[in-house]
Amino acid sequence: MNDLATHAALAASCNNYQPWRYVFVYEKDQLEKMWTALSRGNKWVELASMIIAVFSREEDDCVIRSRVYHHFDVGMATAHLILRATELGLVAHPIAGFKPKRVREVLGIPDEYQVITLVNVGKKSPEIHPYLTEEQAGREKERPKRKPLNEFAFHNKYSG
Repeated sequence: MNDLATHAALAASCNNYQPWRYVFVYEKDQLEKMWTALSRGNKWVELASMIIAVFSREEDDCVIRSRVYHHFDVGMATAHLILRATELGLVAHPIAGFKPKRVREVLGIPDEYQVITLVNVGKKSPEIHPYLTEEQAGREKERPKRKPLNEFAFHNKYSG
């Protein structure tokens, strides 16, 4: 847990404000409470050994000419955390299918914070669990198709 947080802290942020906040949930009773915040399609998260709540608030980071940075900075820090989990041989999977209000209730996160994602961490299973839908199971067998580079990476000028 501290190793993952340490790697998140290495991320750059606007004015070094470091707006990211994380709650690492790993105790069984607290994990079970977190399950009540999940959407039906994310029942598989119950197999994770840890759920990391990722949250932030706008006033903790730069706002420059209406550009709000806290989501960007939190995303970079969370990517560092996920990459470190992968280096350690773990699977770290962020999700959007949850009830932010319920997450705040379970974890005691004040209302002024926005819960951005939950990152589910565990060991990769050699078998496909029946909690997964057919579509989810298919994505476990091979990487989902990615957009070709020419649809999102441009040279010298946008040409979309």
